[in-house]
Amino acid sequence: MTPALVTELVKLSRATVARATTVILVVGISLICSSMLLATNTADPQVAAKLGPLIDPGGWAGYLTVAAQVTSAGGLLGCGVMLSWMFGREFADGTITGLFALPVSRPTIAAAKLLIYLAWLMICSTAMLAALVVFGLAFGLGPIPAAAAPALGRQFVLVILTGVIALPVAWAATIGRSILTGIAVAVGLLVLSQIAVVAGAGPWLPFSVPALWAISGGTDVAAIRLALVVPIAITSAALAMLSWRNLQLDR
Repeated sequence: MTPALVTELVKLSRATVARATTVILVVGISLICSSMLLATNTADPQVAAKLGPLIDPGGWAGYLTVAAQVTSAGGLLGCGVMLSWMFGREFADGTITGLFALPVSRPTIAAAKLLIYLAWLMICSTAMLAALVVFGLAFGLGPIPAAAAPALGRQFVLVILTGVIALPVAWAATIGRSILTGIAVAVGLLVLSQIAVVAGAGPWLPFSVPALWAISGGTDVAAIRLALVVPIAITSAALAMLSWRNLQLDR
């Protein structure tokens, strides 16, 4: 397992796609949320109505609510791109054939990819939270009140849960043997979650639960329902590893 982990870590750290995805996910989302604070100084009631939580309740509470909204959508796509690249690049680059000659089993390689992805996810969650705080202070929100601590915690957990519910992308990229297949599934999961929310079924769909939980401050979705994410993670990881074990060179 150790050689596989080291190899996947080196791949991730040296890949332009991985670095770009990380920067866009962390800095991009944080900058979008914080730049919207500039519009809160408007006197136009129509613009103010569009700003939603940034105006009411405003402050750190509104800022973090908007951050949760942007993260739930942008984060799922970003994590989907990362998983698609990690599991689909071997097919796109033609390196999959070389993996059959390695002494490390293919399921072990898939497991290493998943573990490195989870580690990357933890780093992104920490970095995004730090970036949101820095940008919030820089854009004039002032000191962070104690009442904002739960929202900060939910934001940290939201990034991790969003990355976890994107795990079906790893299996899709393997089955489809394509990076684009994984990205298409990521977009499909995002659309499905949005439709479920509009239809009122969001609290029961694992792909919608983390976002609803964070955006509502835990009032619309009980924390216990976050457990719906667990079977998604376990099943997706198992299917991805099984698919890698059953890979054949003739297709």
